[in-house]
Amino acid sequence: MSQINKEDIKQEVFDLYDDYAHNRLNRRSFVEKLSIYAVGGLTVPALMSFLMPDYEGTLQTKADDPRLKSGYITYNSPKGGGNIKALLSEPINAKSKLGGIVVVHENRGLNPYIEDVARRAALAGFITIAPDALTPLGGYPGNDDAGRTMQAKLDKVQMEQDFIDAFEYLKNHKDCNGKVGVVGFCFGGGIANTMAVQVPDLAAAVPFYGAQPDAADVPKIKAPLMLHYASLDTRITAGWPTYEAALKENHKQYQAFIYEGANHGFHNDTTPRYDKAAAELAWKRTIDFFSEHLK
Repeated sequence: MSQINKEDIKQEVFDLYDDYAHNRLNRRSFVEKLSIYAVGGLTVPALMSFLMPDYEGTLQTKADDPRLKSGYITYNSPKGGGNIKALLSEPINAKSKLGGIVVVHENRGLNPYIEDVARRAALAGFITIAPDALTPLGGYPGNDDAGRTMQAKLDKVQMEQDFIDAFEYLKNHKDCNGKVGVVGFCFGGGIANTMAVQVPDLAAAVPFYGAQPDAADVPKIKAPLMLHYASLDTRITAGWPTYEAALKENHKQYQAFIYEGANHGFHNDTTPRYDKAAAELAWKRTIDFFSEHLK
């Protein structure tokens, strides 16, 4: 990332980026609004560079990590996007069948950050599958801007089915013990909530800052939940009280955490919204939760 000091950037800048990253602002409007904050020697290009994801040097687990078997596979999603590309990863020294985790990407396809997360989860002792819902359009295009544009063209119900079918693929994999959970980020957090509603035999769900299901659908949830929210993410976190009330009313098993001073996307270590302390704590909690319910 650039040498701009994160502490010198106003929260409004991060809020603008959130609007841009979720297609509520087009690029031209984003640049125009960003120019207001290009003061004191800061330029708009410098701010843009600072805000955009940096996949160079941020990977925590390399693609060729010798501790893993990790590579691309294709599985079928007949009611979804057809033959879907996914990254399948598992520890190389596993001595028994493993719990499975479906890792669901953000609103831009299977980018290097999500692949990295899937490998991290595999290193923690799970078999993981990270599908690319952009497969019907050629797959993640190599940059997030184009990935967002592509994903916006796809039908959300179709994409939901892609991840449900990834669950089925993993559940029946020869190296899986049949217990499969899901973790998702942003768009993927919403998918994790949706899968909790739609997949009766889901073993656990961990949405990171994900859109909540309708309260009327909460009775269908059987999986234990762990939910991660950011206090500065007013757009998503505002939906939590209603969701929590429905979970309580229906006696559902859940844990929820709101990370103070953290932004939407705080787990993503490729952007300046990354909050190291919150991300590491949330990830430890997630792995401990999956260890409890999937092993």
